[in-house]
Amino acid sequence: MTALGKLFRTTVFKLSVVYLCIFAVGAGVVLAGVGWNIKKLLDEQIEQTINADIRGLSEQYSEGGIRQLVDVIQRRTRQPSASLYLVTTYAGVPVAGNVASLPDQVVGNRDLVEVDYQRAGEETPRHRALARVFVLPGGFRLLVGHDTEDRETLRRILGRAFFTSLFWLVLFGTLGGIFVARRVLKRVDGISDSARAIMVGDLTKRLPLAGTGDELDRLAESVNVMLERITALMTGLREVSDNIAHDLKTPLTRLRNDAEEALRARSSPEEQRAALEKIIEESDGLIRIFNALLMIARAEAGTRPDGMSDFDVSEVARDVGELYDALAEEHQVKLVVSTDEPMMIHGNRELVGQALANLTDNALKYGVPEYAEADGRTVTLEARRKGEAAELVVADRGAGIMPADRARVIDRFVRLENSRTRPGSGLGLSLAAAIAHLHGGELRLEDNQPGLRVVISLPLSHAAPVLQAPTQLTRAPPELRKAS
Repeated sequence: MTALGKLFRTTVFKLSVVYLCIFAVGAGVVLAGVGWNIKKLLDEQIEQTINADIRGLSEQYSEGGIRQLVDVIQRRTRQPSASLYLVTTYAGVPVAGNVASLPDQVVGNRDLVEVDYQRAGEETPRHRALARVFVLPGGFRLLVGHDTEDRETLRRILGRAFFTSLFWLVLFGTLGGIFVARRVLKRVDGISDSARAIMVGDLTKRLPLAGTGDELDRLAESVNVMLERITALMTGLREVSDNIAHDLKTPLTRLRNDAEEALRARSSPEEQRAALEKIIEESDGLIRIFNALLMIARAEAGTRPDGMSDFDVSEVARDVGELYDALAEEHQVKLVVSTDEPMMIHGNRELVGQALANLTDNALKYGVPEYAEADGRTVTLEARRKGEAAELVVADRGAGIMPADRARVIDRFVRLENSRTRPGSGLGLSLAAAIAHLHGGELRLEDNQPGLRVVISLPLSHAAPVLQAPTQLTRAPPELRKAS
């Protein structure tokens, strides 16, 4: 397809042609209306002039008879004008005037009519005029008319103006359509080139912006934002794939070794049973990892789970505290639960509880130094209101996380060096962040000086009542209670 043919096939050029036709029709209608109104106005003026002449000539006839009327008409016909006069007998024989004969259309007609006529003493083609016949006393007929040449001249002028305007309208409209179509086509070609590069696999390519803020720029901006999101998802997918390949290789290898150990013929039934139990334990760990990955993927995709309702996060915090009371006692850790009552949010109670449980589990496992004093063996679980948000806070007194690593540890399968010797998959913070994002909130990592504070901020429901006095529950094993 040639460049000109491609240009003519653009939507912009077609729209320009459509608008051009609409404007041409509109201009024709306007000019036709103007011409018709002008013709009507001129006809009314001619009719008024003819009626005035008839009244004046009738008065002349009444005063001086046919002779005085003929004298007046002869004087008028000797002066150049567009007026027409003719006096005839009842039989139609001309007596005086500047019209050769009485037109057939006006014989016996008393109304104003448009007729063809020929001037007396001329051989030129017949002219057009508006005329009326008045019968005088005595049987004489008086024709008074007015030539319509001026009206026809004006009509021809309007016709020429219409076609001249139409010519320039078509010319400039076509040139303007081509100019606009070329500009738009250039931008569309740029967008198409970028789209083809993206389809080939270059996800760093973005649609060009002209900076005009028009609809094409707004469309390009929306597509670029979508591409940013797609790029982030693809990057995350590659990272997850790499992490799965590396972090799941070890448990799968252990699973295979345990299976080989169970298949050895020399193993006793007790050993085979223990090996099978280890296989089941490893399989459950892998299932938990894949369930966590699936939950993170659904949360990041914005998939709303079933069971969304208003619930009290303070009650969820207390339930999680009760759930981990035994684990805290086993690790000889003082678990302090402090809540504001009540704080209603809209969401999934199980997911929020899962996120808070993951943070509490991480704090008990990694946030308590092994040889710390009683004050250092404390984990705090808080639910408090801050403005229009409810904050769930899990704080420990451990080594904490360096500021440079806080953004990285939220990614999947990321585990810091000081935690690699302990069991875990590196998905707890990722899952908590995804759940917070799903509920319209955020997850923050802060310094507890010493230790780490993990904050989940969730928007309060509109039905949240006024806060009451905070409730604080402290759970600790007997040894720590005596020490404190």
